[in-house]
Amino acid sequence: MSGMSKRVAVALAASASLALLTTACTGQSSSSSGSSDDASKETTINFWHGWSAPSEQKAVKDLVAGFEKTHPNIHVNVVGNMTDDKVNQALRAGGDKAPDVVSSFTTNNVGKFCSSGAFVDLNPFFKKAGIDPDTTFPKAMNEYTQYDGDRCTVPLLGDAYGLYYNKTAFEKAGIKSPPKTWSEFAADAKKLTIKKGDSFSQLGVMPNYHGWEFTTEHVFAQLSPTYFDASGKSNVAKDPKFAEGFTFQKKLVDELGGYKKLEKYRSGLGDEWGPKHPFHTGQVAMQLDGEWRLGMAMDAKPKFEIGVAPLPVPDDQADQYGKGYITGTIAGIPSTSKKQNAAWELVKYMTTNTDAVVNFSNAIHNVPSTLAALKSPKLKYDPRFKTFLDIASNPNSQTSPASVNGGVYLVTIQKLGYDYESGKVTDLKAGLEKAAKQIDTDIAQAK
Repeated sequence: MSGMSKRVAVALAASASLALLTTACTGQSSSSSGSSDDASKETTINFWHGWSAPSEQKAVKDLVAGFEKTHPNIHVNVVGNMTDDKVNQALRAGGDKAPDVVSSFTTNNVGKFCSSGAFVDLNPFFKKAGIDPDTTFPKAMNEYTQYDGDRCTVPLLGDAYGLYYNKTAFEKAGIKSPPKTWSEFAADAKKLTIKKGDSFSQLGVMPNYHGWEFTTEHVFAQLSPTYFDASGKSNVAKDPKFAEGFTFQKKLVDELGGYKKLEKYRSGLGDEWGPKHPFHTGQVAMQLDGEWRLGMAMDAKPKFEIGVAPLPVPDDQADQYGKGYITGTIAGIPSTSKKQNAAWELVKYMTTNTDAVVNFSNAIHNVPSTLAALKSPKLKYDPRFKTFLDIASNPNSQTSPASVNGGVYLVTIQKLGYDYESGKVTDLKAGLEKAAKQIDTDIAQAK
């Protein structure tokens, strides 16, 4: 399992553990933590990251080696496979071994990082370096690395979500091209579903929210909803796009056999991260997933040709076909670091040097995180991977807005999704109003 795919699997769960991290540095400011260090002097900094696979750790070391070649006076101690809890403990303990640069897979916690002062605001560093983040990073990535004007993190490679489809199954069903709209998607899902007794031999798509990456967060991005109003209050009960998203998914669940029947089928399917993933085996014909799935699916040697396309969009947004959900790895400088200027040199190199970003992307097989890198002729990838590069570059692509308490509001919305698809909640309007109140209460308590 790649580090990026692992991040997706644990991101919401990590929201709780990272609450500790944000309190570890609260109250620290760059002036009190020694950002007056001279980055031109001989120095050593610590870089902690979460990648764990040998190939990924090698890629990070190669990235850092490139930096040290251009900055021979700055030496970097690289510490990999660092969990959020370990980072938290190190920042609490402080000392020379604590990280000066941290990369995290949990974009949902940027609001916490920024509002608590855990990571320093990088805006002054960007300004001093003459780099404009708005023209450097894709729109969605630029958005998820800041909160309330505080840019306390920066993108370090990204994830883009698209639609994988079984071309062989499409041909057998007489479907000539991947669906572009939600109505086409629903129609294709039904055509691709082959019943077998009280179950299926092939399911068009697994629409249940427990069905791996088919989450409210990822699906609703195609609607481009507004999660919060201008005053910061939850908008889920006011923006009709949320009701539209829930209604579409519930209708699809019912049309494909109903929640219980689908859950029974899902319980017998393979693990999301193993070779027996139901898309790999042909048990599910379409799959919403990130760019990493292509390599994993190819490694599983499926007995069909894999197609990749953008996710379909609501019928009234057909002109925005090509957009998708974007997230990724973030990098930041802890406010406890005494070597913030030297740390910034590493952050700047890893996240804005085009060749560095391209080489790292080629090695990790994730989406580049700068507009220049996305267009670089040095990128090496399967032709199908370009779909994800285009999604990342698309200005209509969406991300989840930062919140002071991280991804808690997303957990609340997803919980409503579970209750609505299963029939536990039957009054969607009331459910949305209850969710909005819960979100507002949780945010108020976090401030």
